[in-house]
Amino acid sequence: MRRADRLFQIIQILRRNRGPITADAIAAELETSKRTVYRDIADLIGQRAPIRGEAGVGYILEDGFDLPPLMLTPEEVEAAVLGAQMVAARGDPALRRAAEDLIAKIGAVIPENLRPLVVEPATRAAPSWKTAPDNIDMASVRQAIRSGRKLTLTYRDEQERETQRTVWPFAVGYYETTRLVVAWCELRHDFRSFRTDRVSAAQFPDERYPDRPASLRARWRRRQQEQWAAMQAEEARKAQGA
Repeated sequence: MRRADRLFQIIQILRRNRGPITADAIAAELETSKRTVYRDIADLIGQRAPIRGEAGVGYILEDGFDLPPLMLTPEEVEAAVLGAQMVAARGDPALRRAAEDLIAKIGAVIPENLRPLVVEPATRAAPSWKTAPDNIDMASVRQAIRSGRKLTLTYRDEQERETQRTVWPFAVGYYETTRLVVAWCELRHDFRSFRTDRVSAAQFPDERYPDRPASLRARWRRRQQEQWAAMQAEEARKAQGA
């Protein structure tokens, strides 16, 4: 790898990690020596890249630094186009249009030698033929999540029983044939997932919920990790008992 490419990749690695990352981890990803990483980071700092940290502890890239837009590698172009294809195949109408616009914008601004990766991509996302229809305006759901506002749902469960729910939405899950609104449910006092095809009616009151969406997502992820760890421990216990 050329030195200029290596310096660029170090910035990319630091930018994608929120916490400190060690020289060992950087060297392993770049398939180079730790000494080379130390030298490259010293050079980047000398060029006024706002890298903070020290050997043995780890490095982070401080806020306020960015690279020129769309300096993309062929793999990054393919990843972006494939991801946009998947959104176009499985997203709601607003996201589908956004994904198609994104592909067009990438194709318009990348260098000529990379343009075939957009115009005639070798990677393809399979179409989704049996996607359940949304019974709620997903663009409004995403806006409610961004602004931290409540939703009021009339929801049918698997037994077709309807309940009224006031929820605090913080994420949307996209699966092969269904979409889920992940939220804190005031009725159940717990996290719940609501299939969008089982929503009978929805209202979008102008009322904020008393938490931040990012905080709810963090709590939900911890809950998911705890449940997964408990399941793993139970399976291990059963295996030992067998």
